Amino acid sequence: MTAAASSDADLISAHAAGDPHAFPEIVRRHRDRLWAVALRTLRDPEEAADALQEAFISAFRAAGSFRAESQVTTWLHRIVVNACLDRMRRRQTKPTVPLPEAGPGEPVAPRDHMAERETRLVVAAALAELPEEQRAPIVLVDVEGYSVAETAQMLGIAEGTVKSRCARGRAKLAKSLGHLRNRSADANVPVDGVNVQQQRQREAR
Repeated sequence: MTAAASSDADLISAHAAGDPHAFPEIVRRHRDRLWAVALRTLRDPEEAADALQEAFISAFRAAGSFRAESQVTTWLHRIVVNACLDRMRRRQTKPTVPLPEAGPGEPVAPRDHMAERETRLVVAAALAELPEEQRAPIVLVDVEGYSVAETAQMLGIAEGTVKSRCARGRAKLAKSLGHLRNRSADANVPVDGVNVQQQRQREAR
């Protein structure tokens, strides 16, 4: 059986056994969708490319420990999501140099843009605290905009499971991100631009 005709699980096993052609085939099959996940999460092509490279390196090294308890696509999406969140956390902790408030050296980004960036970083940190089984569907549905059906297919779980895990994750995020609520707008908690009303609409899909 050729690499192209093998299942994902067979390719992972072949890679772990030393087949040099197996992992490149895995990359070829899933690169485009995983790239879209990274790009829609980080919103920066260079950051997304770096995160995807890190994810593939992690998958390459960890393939020997893969167990067929979940689909390969589920495993790969989790690795990519975690790589993206790791890069977002590193950006959060990167030291910055204060800029003058006004004059020729005034900040390049307006205050509202800087506040939006800070909000994204706070949300990323909160997402990283969620259990992995809740984090992946939350990122795919609420951050990247995939439908419940698409997320269920990518993660290899039932649509109802996606909805329940998202609901539990959102409840935890609502508590940890309560300080971001807009008191004048019926307390919608932004999750990188997605509010509670949008989340509820997605749950109904």
